[in-house]
Parts: sequence; structure tokens; C-alpha cells
Amino acid sequence: MVKKRFLQVAVVSAVLMASGCGTKEQAVAKTEKAKSAEIKTDVSEVLNISHRGASGHAPEHTILAYQLGEDMQGDYIEIDLQMTKDGELVALHDETLERTTNGTGLVKDYTLAEIKKLDAGSWFNEKYPDKAKKEYVGLTVPTFDEVIEKFGKDNKYYIETKSPEVYPGMEEKLLEKLHKHGLVGKDKEASNAIVQSFSPESLKKMHELDKNVPLVQLLWYEDESKLATITDEELKKYKEYTIGVGMNFAPIDKTYVQKVREHDLEIHPYTVNEKEDMKKLLEWGVTGMFTNFPDRLEEILEESSKK
Repeated sequence: MVKKRFLQVAVVSAVLMASGCGTKEQAVAKTEKAKSAEIKTDVSEVLNISHRGASGHAPEHTILAYQLGEDMQGDYIEIDLQMTKDGELVALHDETLERTTNGTGLVKDYTLAEIKKLDAGSWFNEKYPDKAKKEYVGLTVPTFDEVIEKFGKDNKYYIETKSPEVYPGMEEKLLEKLHKHGLVGKDKEASNAIVQSFSPESLKKMHELDKNVPLVQLLWYEDESKLATITDEELKKYKEYTIGVGMNFAPIDKTYVQKVREHDLEIHPYTVNEKEDMKKLLEWGVTGMFTNFPDRLEEILEESSKK
């Protein structure tokens, strides 16, 4: 599969009133219409991001889930990171072990060797018996290094620093490994990794340490029954240290998406699992989206590209 990279296609018309042609009011109206022209995205460039791997089909954040994401044409493997007691970066969404392993307690209280003894797959078979497979039993928690070594430095990785305030030195550790594996280029186009976080402090620290690492600010809108808004001031602030923003998709609308795009920022909503929602977001102009079902999104992208 040829990996896609982001490309924005702006459709903007400039309206000029020729001397003696039309009234001033008509010219102003045409100019305002031009300003409000939609910014669209080439569908072939929309990022299909495998959320925790193809986690709708296999236990999240396991090598098998990441492999399925690859097989289903995901452009990026998303990796949530926690840090062990002995300072190793591991692929886990939660700070605690209960939900996705047979362990208990906080990740930070266990060494990597102890984490590696845990079963990170059986829970999936129990929760989703219709999708259960015997090979999921006994899957282990992968380290960040193991994921990169498995899928290679030429692959694409979307990395989230989870609860960085809990793990002093997490940003430095991640940067060290990004460079070790050759995932950072001179700019976002040349890099094979994007780093995201809900923590602006963590992202700003990453930006100060290495301005070449592409960063994305994560946002969360608590009340999804209310329409989310975002201001020009907020977007200008985010643009100082990021290439884009990501948010829960339910409370956003076309106006929200277009405002982000007007600031030349990427917008990658999460977690989009239903085809109708995928189609809607594409029509609004998003530049990528996270999904537990990269195979579904790939189908929608293929359909849209033929229109």
C-alpha cells in the first residue's frame, strides 16, 4: 500500500469589480460569497488512522490489532503510551491495568518484566464473544520499541502521550526513541510520526525540545448534546506549536471544521466507527479521522474517490 500524505486543496475565488461593471453592493456581496467558499480536501489524502490498531476487530494495543490495521489499509498506527516503573514506554490506553489485562493497579507501579507477564488479549474474547479468537489469549503488552521494530521505520505512527504529568521525563524518553528509529524528519512531510496529547504543557515541551516533531492538540467536549465552538484566538494559539487538532466528533459541525481549516490546521476527529458519520465528516472537510474499523473507512474513502 502506498502511504498517503496530507494535502489541502483550497477552493477560493477572488471577486474583483471591474470599473463600471455592476454596483458596489453587488461587488461586496460577491466578495463575501468568495470569502465563505468552502475549503475541501482531496479524499485520496484523508488520513485513515487505526485507533489503537484495528481495535474493533482485535484486542486494542496489541501487535495483532496493529497488524490488522495495516492489513485494512490504515495509514497510521495509533499508539497510546504509558510508562513503567523502570522507565519503559508501553502501549496501553489506561493508567491502570484492569480493563485490558488480567493485572490490577497502576502501570507506573510495575516494571516492564512484570507487565510482560500479563494477558492483554483474553478480555477481548470475554467482552466480544462473537469476535473471539484463540490466538488472542495470552497476547502481551508491547513496548514502543517492539511496535516500531515490528512494523518498521518507514511506516506511519500516531503517538499519544497519555497522562504525561504522571510520568516525569516522558517527553524526553519519547523523543530519544523517535530519533533512534529515524521517525523524525526536517518537517511534518518528512516525518513518519505525529505526537498528540490532551496536555498543552506536554506538547509545548515537546515543541521546545524539537520543533521538527509534528504535534496535534487533542480536545474533549464534555457535553456532546451541545454544539462545540472554537475561536480564532484558540486556533491561533494552537498553531504556535501544532499542525492540527483532534476532538470527539459528535458535537462538531461543518462550521467548526471549516473554521479549523481556514487557519491552515489539520483536523482529525475521533472515534468515528459508523459509515454515515464518516461520510458526513468527509463532506465537511476533515483531513483525517480515527476509527476502530479502518476497513470501513477505507471503503468510504474508495467510494468517495469515485464520485
